[in-house]
Amino acid sequence: MTNFPYRFSVIVPTYNRLDEIRELLLSLEKQTLSKDAFEVIIVDDGSTDATEEFINELIKKGDLNLSFYKQDHKGPGPARNTGMEQAKAEYYIFVDSDCIADKNWLKAYDGAITEPVAGFGGPDKVRSDFSPLQKAIDYSMTSFITTGGIRGSSKKKISKYYPRSFNMGVHADVVKKIGGFGTLRHGQDIEFTHRIRSQGKTIKVIDAVVFHKRRTSIWRFFKQVYNWGVARINLYKIDKGMLEPIHFFPFLGTSFILAFLICLAIWPSVLWPFLVAGFGMLLLMAIHGISKYKDIRVFVFIPIVVPIQIIGYGLGFGGALIRRVLFGGREKTGFVKNYYK
Repeated sequence: MTNFPYRFSVIVPTYNRLDEIRELLLSLEKQTLSKDAFEVIIVDDGSTDATEEFINELIKKGDLNLSFYKQDHKGPGPARNTGMEQAKAEYYIFVDSDCIADKNWLKAYDGAITEPVAGFGGPDKVRSDFSPLQKAIDYSMTSFITTGGIRGSSKKKISKYYPRSFNMGVHADVVKKIGGFGTLRHGQDIEFTHRIRSQGKTIKVIDAVVFHKRRTSIWRFFKQVYNWGVARINLYKIDKGMLEPIHFFPFLGTSFILAFLICLAIWPSVLWPFLVAGFGMLLLMAIHGISKYKDIRVFVFIPIVVPIQIIGYGLGFGGALIRRVLFGGREKTGFVKNYYK
């Protein structure tokens, strides 16, 4: 077996995110796992801020086994590939620059990997000091009701588990066999994980938590979930195994909502009780969110964010389904302004 100088190589792509990088690196300095067990690789994807100067100062201080590489602006997938080319550990771990690692993050992975695995991943959560919108989005994206356990820390799920690039890892030898991240505009991490799964066991470590401080707004969130819907069909065109029945649910839900609104305009007296029931369900979710986050402000955002997630994903999925599957069109890209937004 190959001898590795480190257990983990933590690879972070970044682009004009100096404030976020500061927080992330501070959390990595506080890891309870011995610093001799991991290295940190920052790959700057063509930033124009002071990221390079800041990282170089940290390298001089020597508090972490830290290295820095810079490339032209190509996107986070190529940046992660650059990081893997330079990594020296047995396992490569990817984390996004807008995340803050729990102090036991790497120790949880180290303890869970008791035998060689092809890949692994952990959940993202929010901290109490995050904004109410960030908490509402976390609720929508991690609730079993809205995602079927695909994301989040729930042990229940009705679909295959695919680690995501904000908190996932892969064995170095697996990368040598399957290569790095592909060229998809959206869904690169799912396609990469699909190839990882073909090489062996992939585990979910629910205690390996990162706090995901998403830079977001309601419009950005809509664009994000729309792109995810588009990506799912693009992934299906690569390998049919990456499309499961659960992925149709938002599209079916969106179709039902549109049909219901049309019928409501025609037969309001018959259908309004069902509309009230729908709003009642959203209010119950909002109340549950207050209990979960101990923040009354999420009550305003959850009834907005949950329908946006369903409808945004459903529209992206439906549009790509019609274009690529029914009419045999070219790859649909969704919103493409910036990889990092």
